[in-house]
Amino acid sequence: MTNDNYSQLETLDVGQPIWEQFFTVSPLVLIGTMEENGDADFAPKHMAFPIGLENYFGFVCTPHHQTYRNVERTKSFTVSYPRPSDLVMTSLTAAPRCEDNKPIVGLLDTFPARRIEGEFVEHAYLYLECERTRIVEGFGDYSLIAGQVVAAHVHPDALRGADRDDGELLLNAPQLAYLFPGRFAVIDKTEGFPFPAGMHRGR
Repeated sequence: MTNDNYSQLETLDVGQPIWEQFFTVSPLVLIGTMEENGDADFAPKHMAFPIGLENYFGFVCTPHHQTYRNVERTKSFTVSYPRPSDLVMTSLTAAPRCEDNKPIVGLLDTFPARRIEGEFVEHAYLYLECERTRIVEGFGDYSLIAGQVVAAHVHPDALRGADRDDGELLLNAPQLAYLFPGRFAVIDKTEGFPFPAGMHRGR
């Protein structure tokens, strides 16, 4: 990039967080953990993603949050991928605690995980059961919590197949995206990505 290119850009001050000065697209998931009293807790996370192409999943959290402390104690967590129709419910799980609990959680329809001690939120389209593998600290006040997916469950309307067109699948089972900071989008109209000939995943 030449100096002429830079003259058309705004250079940001990286001495402070830059992320609220533009939008970035992320998935929006609900991380499920178990409280010490045996109750389930759910928290929305957008810094959440598969780690590599094997069955590993991670999300970013801070030790100040109960989600972090629960995973640290139980060594497991669940992931529910909500549908756009559940946006309000998903948002309310971020509400502050009242007397050490979230009132909204008691109103959620849930069901138990099979391989780990945990709960899922009903009506999502994808569910992951994860055993914590490590917590990586050192990202300012935040840490990466990584887990191995030991069980996965998907709703039939969101399951890809050789006899199903990907574009039609996403039209019928749209996905929820979070645009940090503070906006969302429903993804239903998509196009195939123009991969170059000979490209292989993981290379």
